[in-house]
Amino acid sequence: MADEGVGSVPIFVVDAFTNKAFSGNPAAVCLLGSKQQSDEVLQNIAKEMNLSETAFILEKCEKENYRTGSCFGLRWFTPTCEVPLCGHATLASAAILFNFAGNSNTQLTFETLSGNLLARKEGGLICLDLPLNNSCPLADEDQAKLAHLIKAVVGDLAVEDVEYSKTTNKLLLCLKPSVTREDLENLTPDLQAMMSAKSSRDVRGVIVTLQGTVSNGCLDANGTAYDFYSRYFAPWVGIPEDPVTGKLYSLNCHSQAPFTCSAHTVLASYWSSRLNKKDLFARQCSSRGGELRIHVRQDNRVDIAGQTVIVLQGSLRL
Repeated sequence: MADEGVGSVPIFVVDAFTNKAFSGNPAAVCLLGSKQQSDEVLQNIAKEMNLSETAFILEKCEKENYRTGSCFGLRWFTPTCEVPLCGHATLASAAILFNFAGNSNTQLTFETLSGNLLARKEGGLICLDLPLNNSCPLADEDQAKLAHLIKAVVGDLAVEDVEYSKTTNKLLLCLKPSVTREDLENLTPDLQAMMSAKSSRDVRGVIVTLQGTVSNGCLDANGTAYDFYSRYFAPWVGIPEDPVTGKLYSLNCHSQAPFTCSAHTVLASYWSSRLNKKDLFARQCSSRGGELRIHVRQDNRVDIAGQTVIVLQGSLRL
């Protein structure tokens, strides 16, 4: 793709996991061409964009460009540091290549700090291939140690299941069927109490989820019940609430953990087992909201798919 001027690169803002502008999870996407930029330049761009993540896509060789290539380098930066994985910004990056650059391939490979990530186009959706992460029920004794943290998150809402995902350091709280969609949407955790709660050192994010039914109001615009609703809170890593978790950090920006993953890789495992379903329809009900299509595979991986909207297109002068 040709440069848009001397010392400039194309840059976009994409809302992921939505078909409506100004909803879903926003990410900036910058096309670097085949020229490597310093980490300092990339960090300054991310700071200037001031979104949760800015993705940088690099062409791997001069013979293949954004339109024809099937393998690209991909890095993600927050306004303060580089992170090893970001799902929603990967979805946004694939959307730019497929829908703006007109990439002719049906599947793309991104080489990242977390290894190769695959994204493919399926109709109007873009699908990410991610590892499936299990959670396990906590014993009553362990739940008691986390009582103050759980109270800080859900207040007086009734909790049915408490599980923990060791691979992602995520606590999963499933609410009882008596809780409604409105109750979950209006939930306001005490973030300070969450951070100061004892025995929370092994928790770096809390997923609150609710089974979707007609009776509790968990329906899409067409009246179809979602399989589950969720919200995600991670004040320990500077994320009071994530709009749509196509990404989570393990500990913080400088963590050396081998990988990070989407909260929905944990939710997919939990709800697939509980509902005895491989295909799930989910909504993250933050203020921006977002929808995800999920397919749990037999090879301990999960396909997470969503729509995207390009809301901004321009040139960044370096």
